[in-house]
Amino acid sequence: MADGDGLLEIQGRKRTTQAASVSLPAPIPSPSMVPGASSLDIFSFTHTPNYCEENVYLLCKKLCEVGAADPMGADLFVVFISNEEKMVPLWHQKASIRNDGLVLWDYHVICIQSRRGKLFDLVWDLDSSLPIPSPINVYFSEAIQPMYSPNLVNSRLFRVVHAPVFLRCFASDRSHMKDDLGNWLALPPKYEPITSEDGTKNNLDKYIHMPAADVSAANIQDLVHGVFSNECGVLVGETMLEWFFSQIHQ
Repeated sequence: MADGDGLLEIQGRKRTTQAASVSLPAPIPSPSMVPGASSLDIFSFTHTPNYCEENVYLLCKKLCEVGAADPMGADLFVVFISNEEKMVPLWHQKASIRNDGLVLWDYHVICIQSRRGKLFDLVWDLDSSLPIPSPINVYFSEAIQPMYSPNLVNSRLFRVVHAPVFLRCFASDRSHMKDDLGNWLALPPKYEPITSEDGTKNNLDKYIHMPAADVSAANIQDLVHGVFSNECGVLVGETMLEWFFSQIHQ
């Protein structure tokens, strides 16, 4: 968003800054951390500020193409972070002007790579100043900081969608990035908008709409089934996220 409260930098999809598709200067993962990392050029990832959902869409495709993930994306999960208030605090964000990298986003999108049989899953966040990728426990403690506040107002909710489902179903016409007069709030990517396999032009709102009442209370079997089968995945609270990914391995 375009304004701030004097304490926190408030950013989001309505941030009126100039944006363009660029390659990110980010740490290159060690070959021992990511399969196929020897052929992975982290600078080659397409990134457009304020279009995190599209950045992650292209990230998933790239990881599959270069052998850093399963060819079909079976080990990748797209995670939308938001809440009812559309104000979610995240730390170590490159868009921040603060030393701790704190930003209040209206929503954010990351990719989590499940690594069965390994010590930790990996988080890919092209907007983070943390190493790319980061172990999930490091990202969770440093970027999410779940003990930040017991206040539910800023509690983060997480919509977890299996990447193969996301790549088939997601669509955005970028209309959310225009003001009432049709002016761009942030310059769009140079490539064409993403459409779903069935021809849908826009369904972004389905992914970022997160009523707290929709947080799943289902058992783990139903949650796991839902994340692999539902177009919009499953919605979990921040106290469940790490546990949920640990259960996917079971």
